[in-house]
Amino acid sequence: MLIIISLLVGAVVKAQALLTSARVHGLVLQQDGIKADYIGVRDRYRALPGDYNAAKTNIPNCSACENGDNNGQILTNGAILESLAAWDHLSKAGFIDRSYRYMAGDAASTTNSPVNAYGSLMQLIYDNTYQEGPVATPAAAPIRHNLKTGNNIPSDILAEVDRKVDDGQAATGQFRYSSFSSAAPVALCAVTSGAWNSTTPVANCGAASLF
Repeated sequence: MLIIISLLVGAVVKAQALLTSARVHGLVLQQDGIKADYIGVRDRYRALPGDYNAAKTNIPNCSACENGDNNGQILTNGAILESLAAWDHLSKAGFIDRSYRYMAGDAASTTNSPVNAYGSLMQLIYDNTYQEGPVATPAAAPIRHNLKTGNNIPSDILAEVDRKVDDGQAATGQFRYSSFSSAAPVALCAVTSGAWNSTTPVANCGAASLF
C-alpha cells in the first residue's frame, strides 16, 4: 500500500511539474510572439499597431478598423483606444491568428484583446504601469511601450518566466511586475530583494515586457 501511495504521489508531483513547465513555456512564447508581431507591423507599415493612421487603407480587410494618430505612441486618438485597436491591426495584418474586432467606445474584452493562459486580458500600450526601483520604495517609471501579461498569474510562474527571458527580478530588467488589471500589490508578488515571491506564491500577479 505504501508503495502504491508513493507512486501516486510521485505521479501527481510530476504532473504538476509538467503543467507548470507548460504554462511557463506558453507565457514565454506568447510574450515573444506578440513582441515579434509588434516589430513586424512596425517594419512593414513604418507605424505601430493601433497607432497607424492609414490602417483602414493599407492593412488588408481593415476598412472597418479604427485609425490611430501616428504619433509614435500606442495610447489614444480622441475616443479611440489605440491599445485595443492594436490587436485589430495585428490580426487583420495577419500577424495574429485569432481575429480581434475593436470599435471606438468599446471596453477591453475577449472580442478585442487576447488573454493569457489564466484567462486574463493582455495589453499593448505606451504607459508606465510597471515596477521601477526597489519593491519597498518604487520610483516613477518612465513611460514606454510595453506588453502586459495580464493578471491572475502566480508569482512563482512569473519567477520562472523571468528567469528564462530576463534577470529573474520583478523590479529590474525588461520583464517586470505590473499592477495592470488589479494584480496584487508588488509587496505580495515580490520580496524586498526584488525577486519574485516563489516561496509563498501569490495567485494574482502580473508583469510587463518592456520594449
